[in-house]
Amino acid sequence: MLSGDETHASLVGAWQLMFGKSDGLRLLNLSADGFWNSFFAIVVAAPALIVGWVELANEIGDPNAFAGRLGMLVRLATVDIGSWVLPLVALALVAPRAGIGGRFVHYVVASNWASAIIAWLMLPSALIRLVLSSTNEVSSGVSFVLFLLSMVLTWRMTNATIGKGAAVGTAVFVGMFVASLLVLFGLQALLGINIPDGTTS
Repeated sequence: MLSGDETHASLVGAWQLMFGKSDGLRLLNLSADGFWNSFFAIVVAAPALIVGWVELANEIGDPNAFAGRLGMLVRLATVDIGSWVLPLVALALVAPRAGIGGRFVHYVVASNWASAIIAWLMLPSALIRLVLSSTNEVSSGVSFVLFLLSMVLTWRMTNATIGKGAAVGTAVFVGMFVASLLVLFGLQALLGINIPDGTTS
C-alpha cells in the first residue's frame, strides 16, 4: 500500500499533466514498482466510483430485490474496472509497434492517477443522479459538461505524457477512448447489463 505522501505526489503530478504541464512527470514514480503501484489509483477512485455504481444499480436493477441490485452493482464494477485496465493491456501490445514503447510506463502511471482524479471529478454527476433521474435535464446537463471536461483533461494529459507532438498524442487518446468503449460495451453484453436509452453510466 502506498504512503499518503506518494499518493498525494502522484495525484498532483497527474493533475499537472492534465493541464498540459509535462513537469508533472517528475512527481510520478516511473520505476517498475511505481508502475504496479499506480494501480492503487483504482482504490483511490473506488469511493467515487461506488456512488455511480449504486445509482445505476438502483436505476436498472430490480427495485424490490436487494440481491438483484447487489449483483448488478458487482457487474457494473467489473465493467468499469475492465474498461480501466484492459485497454492498457492492449496498449502494451501495440505501443512498441506504434513507436511509443518508451513512453508506455509513463502513460500507464499518469493515466491511472488521472483516472482517479476523473472519477472524483464525475462524482457530482452521480450524486445529482441519486436525487434526480438520469433523464432529468439538470442531471443530463451536468453529466455532459463534466464528461466534456474529463475528455479535455485526459487529452491534455495524454499529449503531455506521450511527448511526441499533438498528432501522436491525439492518436493515442482516440485509440484508448475507442478501446475503452469497446471493452465497456463488450463487458456489458457479456454480463447481461442492459442500460435503457437515456440512462447514463
